[in-house]
Amino acid sequence: MVIPVHDVNPVRRTPWVTYALIAANVYVFLATPGIAGSVAGGSDLAQLCHLQAFLDHYAAVPRELIHHQMPQVVPTGDVGRGAGGALGCVVAPPGYDKSPALSVFTAMFLHGSWLHLLGNMLFLLIFGNNVEDRMGHVRYLLFYVVCGYAAGYGFALLNADSSDPLIGASGAIAGVLGAYLVLYPKARVWVLVPFLIFLPLRLPAWLVLGFWFVLQAVYSSGEGVSDAGTVAYAAHVVGFLAGMLLAWPLKPGTPPPPEPRGLLFGRRARPRHTW
Repeated sequence: MVIPVHDVNPVRRTPWVTYALIAANVYVFLATPGIAGSVAGGSDLAQLCHLQAFLDHYAAVPRELIHHQMPQVVPTGDVGRGAGGALGCVVAPPGYDKSPALSVFTAMFLHGSWLHLLGNMLFLLIFGNNVEDRMGHVRYLLFYVVCGYAAGYGFALLNADSSDPLIGASGAIAGVLGAYLVLYPKARVWVLVPFLIFLPLRLPAWLVLGFWFVLQAVYSSGEGVSDAGTVAYAAHVVGFLAGMLLAWPLKPGTPPPPEPRGLLFGRRARPRHTW
């Protein structure tokens, strides 16, 4: 897996929407009840119960989205003792009315750990600014939300009976990556490749994002990864394809990125002579 750190593709205007989305995701993460354990590196039962109750309320659940089967009891966030005397999270009938469709939107701003959050925000920061620059602020925001919904409902259709909460901005961000691949396939992206040490290379966007998409597609089938049940790889695939489809009409009028100079694929590019 390569880690992108910067793209050689300047923008014409400040990507305010991308910055706002990053700020909103960080704020929601820090404000999520029970997330302190994730930040500090440990968690107690009370924090886990608070987090579980919060996610059941605001996360997207495939069974709720497809079948509208709402749970009869949900965690309340409190800790209590069961019939056997063991401590656990207290459950009770929900004291709120949950909108499954709205939960897809709220789930886009929820993350389970710093690694989950920072990984998503890194990709959004690197690739979102150029997509926003090409689409404009309002259209880009609508595009981001639509890709998030496509990813959420696409994953739910493939896992219609699942009651596991779906959280994270990666479905919407996958749409941004798909749009970037369509609009700027030849843009150069600086990446770090783990090979004994982290090797810095400058690769074309079609190679970086194409490789990322292939990995998501393979992982979504359960091949080559042990945690395929905990990461919604299928949502990444659907979001990416939705982003490509929505960005395709903009491709003809998109100016090409500047031709990079200097280092190419980690080596000094040879000068070209013209006659």
